[in-house]
Amino acid sequence: MAAVICGSLAFDTIMTFEGRFADQILPDQLHILNVSFLVPGLRRDFGGCAGNIAYSLNALGGTALPMATVGSDGADYIERLRTLGISTEFVRQVGDTFTAQAMIMNDRDNNQITAFHPGAMQQAHITKVAARDDIKLGIVAPDGRDAMLQHAEQFKAAGIPFVFDPGQGLPMFDGKELAHFVDLASWVVVNDYEGKMLSQRTGWSLAEISKRVEGLVVTLAAEGCEVWTNGEREHVPAVTPAAVVEPTGCGDAWRGALLFGLEQGWALARCAALGNHLGALKIAQRGPQNYQVDRNALGL
Repeated sequence: MAAVICGSLAFDTIMTFEGRFADQILPDQLHILNVSFLVPGLRRDFGGCAGNIAYSLNALGGTALPMATVGSDGADYIERLRTLGISTEFVRQVGDTFTAQAMIMNDRDNNQITAFHPGAMQQAHITKVAARDDIKLGIVAPDGRDAMLQHAEQFKAAGIPFVFDPGQGLPMFDGKELAHFVDLASWVVVNDYEGKMLSQRTGWSLAEISKRVEGLVVTLAAEGCEVWTNGEREHVPAVTPAAVVEPTGCGDAWRGALLFGLEQGWALARCAALGNHLGALKIAQRGPQNYQVDRNALGL
């Protein structure tokens, strides 16, 4: 069975600053901020939430159906997906715009500063979610605002359970809209900061949110994650990575594992544990789609 992954396809330009951002920014001078960072390391990777999640799910042996848009420069990305054996049935190429671009700068402590140009992502709503016998579940990941709103409604109308994973797109929505997303979704995934914002804007505690869905997961980076079901919290410990090289794409690797586990009918805590393993694999490699998965080593 397949999972529809609604989100962005993007090119990531990743830069490495060998110092610490905190040492270069004067807190009392933020009103006249003017800083420059020397970045000896620079490379361009395939990225975007839909692409990264699809890579993870595919590597685990699941069937990923990314639903996204690329621009006039996106032919290479479409070809890459096909080379990996990932369907491009729901990937649209649109002209007169660039594929979404993320410019990501990491410092020596793995803090990040990101600039994001949405490009073709703003037209992601042109592709619709519809019921199909081979589609078991879906995810609404960070994407164009209209696409996130419409795809959530379409998943619900098609009877396809889905994960609401707003990520960096969460600030685009007010409390009423976020509450509606929660009520449409089967599962909600946020990181610690996003969880606080979601609670603040909806007026619901994490326990209350978890009672409105089948499960809520709050990821905690190096501390693992919290799984909430019916108001009860369970901590799922982190997996120690072989090395800490780069965080870009760790959350998406985690979400691909979540979808794989949900496809298998696993309990949410078991899905989260596999996600922690995938996050540890990813952080030990540069780039969001360059790590390798040994299914036997994971017991799959």
